[in-house]
Amino acid sequence: MPGTRKLGKTTDRRLAMLRQQVTDFLDTGRLVTTVTRCKEIRPLAEKMITLGKKNTLASRRQALGFITREDVVTKVFATTAPSYSERNGGYTRITRVGPRRGDAAEVAVIELV
Repeated sequence: MPGTRKLGKTTDRRLAMLRQQVTDFLDTGRLVTTVTRCKEIRPLAEKMITLGKKNTLASRRQALGFITREDVVTKVFATTAPSYSERNGGYTRITRVGPRRGDAAEVAVIELV
């Protein structure tokens, strides 16, 4: 379950947004968004990579229940997770970029290490 930040959305909209952002992040390996959203995405994405390291039928089904596209689950289990087999966590990095021009929200980049 994500952290306690509500991000200005109701529960169902917030979870749908986080699921989509985690899917896009795991697909591309990099995502530019606000700092608070990055902090919410990080534990969810690391959980999916950890499930990929287990590589069991149960873990694949659990990942399919959260990640919105099946091809991304296949990519995580086939290529992304095995590359972190020797690492015990800390698969992502958050780098602050600066304020956004339109509303001055603090923007950050989350990427796979």
